[in-house]
Amino acid sequence: MAIRRATLEDQLRAEGLTAEVVASARSLAEKTNTPLREVIGKVEGVDTRAVARALSTLSGLPVVDEIDVDAIEAELIRPLPLAIARDGGALPLYVADGQLVVGIADLGALTLVGDIRVLLGYPVRVVIVPADVLREATNKAYDKATRSASSVLEDVDEDEDSGLAGDLVLEDADLLDDPNQAPIIRFVNALLAQAIKERASDIHIEPFEKDLVVRFRIDGMLYEAVRPPYRLKSSIVARIKIMAGLNIAEKRLPQDGRIRRKMAGREVDLRVSTLPVRHGERVVMRILEKGEVLSLDAIMQGSIYEAFAAMVEQPNGIILVSGPTGSGKSTTLYAAIKQINKPDVNILTIEDPVEYEVRGIGQVQVNAKIELTFASALRAFLRQDPDVILVGEIRDRETANNAVQASLTGHLVLSTIHTNDAAGAFPRLIDMGVEPFLVASSLLGVVAQRLVRRLCKHCKAPHVPTDAQLLDLQITRDELGVPHVWKAVGCDQCNRLGYSGRLAIYELLVSSEALHALIISNADAGQIKKAAVAAGMKTLREDGITKAIAGLTTFEEVLRVTREDGE
Repeated sequence: MAIRRATLEDQLRAEGLTAEVVASARSLAEKTNTPLREVIGKVEGVDTRAVARALSTLSGLPVVDEIDVDAIEAELIRPLPLAIARDGGALPLYVADGQLVVGIADLGALTLVGDIRVLLGYPVRVVIVPADVLREATNKAYDKATRSASSVLEDVDEDEDSGLAGDLVLEDADLLDDPNQAPIIRFVNALLAQAIKERASDIHIEPFEKDLVVRFRIDGMLYEAVRPPYRLKSSIVARIKIMAGLNIAEKRLPQDGRIRRKMAGREVDLRVSTLPVRHGERVVMRILEKGEVLSLDAIMQGSIYEAFAAMVEQPNGIILVSGPTGSGKSTTLYAAIKQINKPDVNILTIEDPVEYEVRGIGQVQVNAKIELTFASALRAFLRQDPDVILVGEIRDRETANNAVQASLTGHLVLSTIHTNDAAGAFPRLIDMGVEPFLVASSLLGVVAQRLVRRLCKHCKAPHVPTDAQLLDLQITRDELGVPHVWKAVGCDQCNRLGYSGRLAIYELLVSSEALHALIISNADAGQIKKAAVAAGMKTLREDGITKAIAGLTTFEEVLRVTREDGE
């Protein structure tokens, strides 16, 4: 009598996977002409640990449910490019008793295991690791093993800084891959990877008379990262220009470009700007990591959230968000768009650049070379039957007038404007040439915002504010209402900065009949703000003080970003 050998499907059912999940995996395997063991992990809702146990039963290999990434030595993974490790599904873990332990999530990776044995020169012992655990460990291990920009500079020899910038740039290449590249290329890749790991929003490369300085902007503050040898400035700039598709021969004019790369499998966009200065070319790279759009209730709370959420549900009118560059205006606008993005709502955006990609809305990128501007796109949008229009910025008379006309013809328009506070948006539109009565009738409200650094939750400490601080903030101890606030200390979790991440403070001015009279009479921003405060508006500084008392930030941060509010 023949004995039927247990199949992977049998083992998966024995481990508790439902017949529906197994059937879905089998159907996917047949459609893609791929073995079942390779696709089972891609089926939604599958328990990867159950799959690992099933593969272990079939193969006799032991299962490891967790991986200590800190125990993975960089020397074991550097010879193996990240793309191969990730796509092949195998990761060297550690050496024990003279054997290299390699984790795999799929038995098909055994072929790569043989290559790793030859590459590293160790006898190999294989363990099964759940697919999601192995994937996360692979990204973290390569991220940790990536050498800092300063350490890569040790490899640059005196005669190695020429002819390196023109190497072929592969857009799909991962910054953490380490294919034996020239030192300048490795330095630039390491610089970008280090900036992304440290959550920098901008990279500044600045040539001076005798120095070349690289600084990162982290949580809104600039910190020196590395000082490359001065002789390398031309090679570094040329390499970045090649990556951004710029003209490396043109050093007399400013240039703008874009770099699209991957970092541990995540897509990262960098906007590149070069500027000729006294001692060479200055380069600034803005890092735009493709992230998920935040919900409105995640960035706003309390009465401000309730009022703003009600405002974005209006069928027509203009809503403006004001603040300086880098104050989170786009994040707020997209949180509003997310709130109203429904199948029965037609949403169109015109931006420079498109910072978030959102399913279900039409997004247009400004292109001045072909005269696709905010104003021209806004005119075209009106023929596309929109319900909601997002304009990246109102910066000129034509865009302002087109936005007002769109709001008066039954559309909700969201945009940004550069003013110091919410009240300043009204006279600013009038200065652009919009009639005061149209501003009064079309503008629903204005949100002014700033970003303050968020206190590190691991090391923040109680702090009794000084009399000088209270005087600067224009509050008394009785108004403070608490015995202490909080101060930044610094620990390993926050790189000794005392802060980790940022949050927004807001000022929401809702248009009203009382304000309409002031606007039509051409009142200045000070009069409008005074009337709004009398009606109950909470200023930027007041919102900041509330968040400082709650332990989210510090009085120093609130003072730093609201100086003009106090004045």
